[in-house]
Amino acid sequence: MTKYSIGVIGAGRVGAVLAAALRSAGHEIVAAAGESDASRRRIGELLPGVEVAKPTDVARRSDLLLLTVPDDMLSNVVTMLSASGAIREGQVVVHTSGRHGLAVLDPAHEVGARTIAMHPAMTFTGTEVDLPRLEGCVFGVTADAADRELTEGLVADLGGRPMWVPEDRRTLYHAGLAHGANHLVTLVAEAMEILSAAGADDPAATLRPLLTAALDNALDQGDAALTGPIVRGDVETVRAHVADLTANAPQTLPSYLAMAHATLDRAVTDGRLLPIRAAKMLRVLDAAEVDAPVDHHTR
Repeated sequence: MTKYSIGVIGAGRVGAVLAAALRSAGHEIVAAAGESDASRRRIGELLPGVEVAKPTDVARRSDLLLLTVPDDMLSNVVTMLSASGAIREGQVVVHTSGRHGLAVLDPAHEVGARTIAMHPAMTFTGTEVDLPRLEGCVFGVTADAADRELTEGLVADLGGRPMWVPEDRRTLYHAGLAHGANHLVTLVAEAMEILSAAGADDPAATLRPLLTAALDNALDQGDAALTGPIVRGDVETVRAHVADLTANAPQTLPSYLAMAHATLDRAVTDGRLLPIRAAKMLRVLDAAEVDAPVDHHTR
């Protein structure tokens, strides 16, 4: 594959790591833009010797421009760079947003650049710990047919695997990742809070084997992996959960109820819970929602 002179705009957790991986694959990182102290520190640690420059200078010096800025900033950055002449015909412009596809890069495309959306389905720390995690990572990619080989080559250089996402399914793709990963973090953090309230000295150690098994089972078996009081129809156990959470960890009650509702629906659809038992369970959950303080979600 062609080796590129690459510039990075937005040397956050994702940008600095991807640039370091591409550098290891033989590409040259010519410059990076990062305004915060954290970004400049990442450049120094992950991209030693790479010059920190203004975004327009980074764009002008690169054959491949990697845009790793936040989603809401991406459109303005592309528009500004294209209008200023920093993006040029034949240049490759790649963004790493999960939500956005190619449309956000239209200003670059209009001046003759080749545009690619390439989102890593991975959570990043912004340190060298992330580099081996890229091996086998799926990248949600969107590109024109003429740029398919180029896109697949970049993903291969990063050690990843491409998942081709249609332009009109980018947001749906990203929602699936966010719901699974980001909300999982919230769920686990709340579970640790509940165990701490129950007296656990090390809630993470208590949860780790259980959650590891549950995650593996869910990924392998889907709904068939569901266990616990909802699936068993243990109404009084759930009623007791609700009472104790209300008394001792009320900040976790809204998410417990939301996930209990979703689990109940899936257990009924899967045929594992009889409708009469599900109706009793639903009454417990609905009553708890009525009685729950209205300001829990504002904590």
